[in-house]
Amino acid sequence: MDLRIFTEPQQGATYDTLLAVAKATEDLGFDAFFRSDHYLKMGSGDGLPGPTDAWITLAGLARETRRIRLGTLMTAGTFRLPGVLAIQVAQVDQMSGGRVELGLGAGWFEEEHKAYGIPFPKEKFGRLEEQLEIVTGLWATEAGRTFDFHGEYYDLTDSPALPKPAQPKIPVLIGGHGATRTPRLAAQYADEFNMPFASVEDSERQFGRVRAAAEQAGRKADDIIYSNALVACVGKDDREVARRAAAIGREVDELKTNGLAGSPAEVVDKIGRYAKTGSRRFYLQILDLGDLDHLDLIASEVQSQLP
Repeated sequence: MDLRIFTEPQQGATYDTLLAVAKATEDLGFDAFFRSDHYLKMGSGDGLPGPTDAWITLAGLARETRRIRLGTLMTAGTFRLPGVLAIQVAQVDQMSGGRVELGLGAGWFEEEHKAYGIPFPKEKFGRLEEQLEIVTGLWATEAGRTFDFHGEYYDLTDSPALPKPAQPKIPVLIGGHGATRTPRLAAQYADEFNMPFASVEDSERQFGRVRAAAEQAGRKADDIIYSNALVACVGKDDREVARRAAAIGREVDELKTNGLAGSPAEVVDKIGRYAKTGSRRFYLQILDLGDLDHLDLIASEVQSQLP
């Protein structure tokens, strides 16, 4: 079972802060460092010193880490043209020696688009479908051949489909709660399906939809990795849990209901309940990026108890 560290830098983090977390992620034996792709803070707080770009961050980390996987939950499809995104991700994959994964979503946070002058189209899901076809098609095009695509939203003619990633296939992550279109899209393109911030019951229901869609599309359902993203707040005792909850502006009872919170034993037990739904990978949303002792505790007392 994989534990991955998942950060939300739009809430306020410098590149150096993210580098420290990524190095701790690697040193403590976690599987991967992932980050969100947002340009505007959410909720309370001032968001200082301001946003960092996801793929610029990952390019830097690609050169300053050696083992961990690197990726996004999720790159916003509204932020980048698909041809440009294919180039960016392939380049970072080369820079990392083949350790990149692409989580790609439609984009949803309208306020950040307004704040930075980014168009926010009404029809986002159809664009996401075309983006997935283009990005994966560009990477899969044989060297020396060209790629063409003529869709409703994007048009590519005689693309050299370069550069190529270091990996034969960059893993693609798709996620979400949608009952029909999301499972269908995952069945077609996803190497991993991620269920963000959902209960055990909702995860089991959505995983079932994705598995059914995969079988209907002629894929083995087990060819897709199923994962969860959940906020983490772990403490060696009740006082430490309360301190960490207060530091991120959350209530302990709410975190225990909606996340992975409490003592290491409580968190291991809850991970086990998600694992029974078929979840094999967990993205631990770490909101206090200055608390590296939190990662140390999770590594020593939670990760060590998992199969």
